[in-house]
Amino acid sequence: MAGALPEYYFRVRENGAAVFRVDTENRQRRIEMDQIAVLNIRNGEVKPQGDRVLSEGDLSVIRDWMAERVDVLAQRDMDDIYRAVDYLNLTTQWAQSKASPEQLEAVTDQLLLAMHDLRSVLVRKKADRVLK
Repeated sequence: MAGALPEYYFRVRENGAAVFRVDTENRQRRIEMDQIAVLNIRNGEVKPQGDRVLSEGDLSVIRDWMAERVDVLAQRDMDDIYRAVDYLNLTTQWAQSKASPEQLEAVTDQLLLAMHDLRSVLVRKKADRVLK
């Protein structure tokens, strides 16, 4: 392997991660990963694994990772929204130029309801921002 391995490994889970301490300083020179904690990004909870007591160093690395992860997830959310705008434009082009009457019949009601719901939320949120 090129370079040293990090001291910690974070296995991403639905709402956070499992945290492992990485150890290569053993007689067999094998990579060993010892789970030290489970994190919940949504509520900021850090649960030590078993009877383990986390050091301030452990907690500092974990908090830094959590803050970085929240930023990454926020960036991905925005990227998904921009991608949704592109899909709406592509859907409009498809409906106008390629869709058969049967295809339009199959999706029109669902699209209209979804767009109505989205428009309602966007208009309400815009009005709230304007009033502030």
